[in-house]
Amino acid sequence: MPRGELQICRDAGGVAAALADYFVDIGCTAITDRGVFHVALSGGNTPRAAFSLLAREPRAIELTWKDVCIFFGDERCVGPEDPQSNYRMAEETFLREVPVLPENVHRMRGEIDPAQAAAEYAQTLRGTLGDPPRFDLVLLGMGPDGHTASLFPGSPPNEDDDALVRAVYAKSQMMWRITVTPKVINSARNVIFAIEGSEKAQVFAAVYNGPFEPSTYPSQIVDPTDGRLIYLVDELAAGVVTGAAEAH
Repeated sequence: MPRGELQICRDAGGVAAALADYFVDIGCTAITDRGVFHVALSGGNTPRAAFSLLAREPRAIELTWKDVCIFFGDERCVGPEDPQSNYRMAEETFLREVPVLPENVHRMRGEIDPAQAAAEYAQTLRGTLGDPPRFDLVLLGMGPDGHTASLFPGSPPNEDDDALVRAVYAKSQMMWRITVTPKVINSARNVIFAIEGSEKAQVFAAVYNGPFEPSTYPSQIVDPTDGRLIYLVDELAAGVVTGAAEAH
């Protein structure tokens, strides 16, 4: 059974623009309804392009940035200045360009012991958002192997779910990473996957239409309990998936 709403965009630029628009729309609604917008960012090329759009008008002036609280869904265990850092990418592409308050940017400390960093971030989430924490928006990507955040194939993605944040060793990259657990993702009001490229077509079809095998395709574990799930997919990544929304 298909999971979530599928919106097909013509190309990667269309996905980035749609993602930036959702960011602004969901943020404005959250600020109007609750006075604050809590968002968890992801890494990757599509978010990079979307973040760059958020740094420029008209989108940059549509949010009251003092009411935006920035978090991260996962991080590589590197320092904040490392080129591989998700935090560094977000900082360079838009955080330094918009008037978000420094105290409202909560990065994962990839430079310290992974287990300690995970426990520290879980405490931050509980202290800021409760248990389970409820984000207004969680941004996700999907790897060619079906992983999302730093939930990789080979083991149940909801292992240690109640920990909220886990340290994970990514064998394919030979490095430690920190990731929120599915409990955090699935508690969100809105979860958006941004997926592009023909290399993602087969895995996206398996995740979206295939049997439920989350140990093989961890992205399948994403199923908000009381929220909206949206897939923003370009035509190349949509591939063999049919019955989709009209391209826009």
